[in-house]
Amino acid sequence: MEQTVIDAVTLPGSKEAADLSIMSLFWRAHWVVKAVMVALIAASVWTWAIIIEKILRMRNLEKRAFKFEDAFWSGGSLDDLYERIGQNPHDPMAAVFSSAMREWRRALSKGKIEQAVAEALRERIDRVMQVTLGREMERLERYMTFLASVGSTAPFVGLFGTVWGIMNSFQAIAVTKQTSLAVVAPGIAEALLATALGLVAAIPAVVGYNKITSELGTYGSRLEAFAGEFSAILSRRMDEGKS
Repeated sequence: MEQTVIDAVTLPGSKEAADLSIMSLFWRAHWVVKAVMVALIAASVWTWAIIIEKILRMRNLEKRAFKFEDAFWSGGSLDDLYERIGQNPHDPMAAVFSSAMREWRRALSKGKIEQAVAEALRERIDRVMQVTLGREMERLERYMTFLASVGSTAPFVGLFGTVWGIMNSFQAIAVTKQTSLAVVAPGIAEALLATALGLVAAIPAVVGYNKITSELGTYGSRLEAFAGEFSAILSRRMDEGKS
C-alpha cells in the first residue's frame, strides 16, 4: 500500500503529482509560509521595478549630460545658456550650473565685484554647487537602500520559510506516524519553494544594486568634475574683474 502511495505522488500525470505544482504548494502551505512567499514575491516585483526605472533614468541622464556639456563648452554665452535653462533645470548637471549662475548673477546685480568680496563669493558658489549636487544625488539614490536590504535579507526570509516548512513536515510525520514520501514531500516542497523565492528576490537585487551604484558613482564624479571646472571659470572672471 505504501508503495502505491509513493508511485501516485511521483508518477507524471497523476492527480497527486499535480498537487505538487507551485500554486498547489502555495495554497496548501501554512499561513506563515504563505506570508513569507507573498512578501518575497512583492519584494521581487518592487526590486525589478526599481532596477528598470534606475537603469532607464541613468541612460536618460547620460544623454542629457552630453547634450548640456556640448552647449556649455560650445563657446556661447553662459548667460544665454542660463536664460534657456531658466529656473527649471531638467537634469542634475543643469541644476548645478543654474545654482552657481544664480549666485553669480545675484552678486553682479550689486555692482562690480571687488577683490575684497571675491573670495567670499567663491566660497558661496562652491557651497551652493555642492549642496545642489548632494541634493540631486540623494534623489538619484532613492530606493537604493531597499535594493540593498532585499539583497541581504531575502535569503534569510526564505530560510525562515524553509525552516517553518520542515517543521510542518516533522509535525505531519509525528501525527501520521509515517515517514513515506506522501507525508514528507509536501512540507519539503513548500520549504524549498520559500528558499527559491528568497533567492529569486535577492540575486537581482544584489546585481542591480552593484550595477546602479557603479553608474551613480561615475555620474557623481562627472558632476564633481563639472562643478570644479565651472568654479574655476567663475573664479577667473572674478580675477579679471569682469562684471
